[in-house]
Amino acid sequence: MKVLVTGGSGYVGIPLIELLLEKGHMVKCLDRFYFGREFIQEIADDRSLELIADDIRWFDPNALKGVDVVIDLASLANDPSGELNPAKTYDINFLGRVRVAKFSKEYGVRRYILASTCSVYGFQDSVLTEESRTNPITTYAKSALMAEKDVLLVSCSDFDVVVPRFATVYGLSHKMRFDLAINAMVLRLYQTGKIAVMRDGAQWRPFIHVKDVAKAYLMLMEAEDVNGQVFNVGSDEQNYQLYPLAKLVGDCLNKPYEIEWYGDPDKRSYRVSFNKIKSVLGFEPDYTPHEGAKEIYEALEKGEIKDTAKSRTVEWYRYLLDSERLLNEVLQRGTVL
Repeated sequence: MKVLVTGGSGYVGIPLIELLLEKGHMVKCLDRFYFGREFIQEIADDRSLELIADDIRWFDPNALKGVDVVIDLASLANDPSGELNPAKTYDINFLGRVRVAKFSKEYGVRRYILASTCSVYGFQDSVLTEESRTNPITTYAKSALMAEKDVLLVSCSDFDVVVPRFATVYGLSHKMRFDLAINAMVLRLYQTGKIAVMRDGAQWRPFIHVKDVAKAYLMLMEAEDVNGQVFNVGSDEQNYQLYPLAKLVGDCLNKPYEIEWYGDPDKRSYRVSFNKIKSVLGFEPDYTPHEGAKEIYEALEKGEIKDTAKSRTVEWYRYLLDSERLLNEVLQRGTVL
């Protein structure tokens, strides 16, 4: 099949594209390359991968010609990033992705898969299924839910729309992110011997390894009779409270550590049931936080990955937004940089 992946040069996108190519699919990657294109360019040089430097808000829809499946990852990622510029978050994460879905239908794409998030559940005490009420708290979660509702309306008998809601991702990727809970815990322990935990540590989160995310996308891409459905993607066993999770990370690495508390009590807490994707598709993860933490720590020790501004989404987006403002101010003054 020919697959177009938006946001394909990112933390999740690169492992996904690697898996798609390994399985013999032809791939197009549409991305702004805000975080660089170093590793994705290496893949494109060696294999059947087309890179398209563009934005989902205004890309030429002719890129969709001949495409069988669209996997729409492009977004301003995670809750803190979404609050930097809420208007831009809605513009990209909601309107931009609805635009991709509508053009996908118009250009004969067979299936559109929207990357959504369990963050839409917000703060709730019960174990949540796809039928549970949503309670989005952040701009990121609200825009994701809005996109879900609108893209599902576009589905029909010859245009499948599927919405996976992913648990919080962790694990090693060629485009590393250290602003995700488990990854951040490992980095902090490596750098300081401390593990930072957001107060009060009792909040629940579901987790999933980045390679299991790629595996789930492949299964959703190939599955039958999933049109119009929402799937929580993760596993019941990987619902954790953050304080016990921090202890798990520290203990599995066999390093001395201290717990370091920060921030106000978290307003997000949710436990999620993943029974549907297990029973319908047979999805079960191959990786655990224990394995994910060890692979990240070992990669840090070997110097294979580094902590940079680009590995922290909020910091890099803030830099890009500030650069954009500076450029606009210079242009308005009519001066030259």
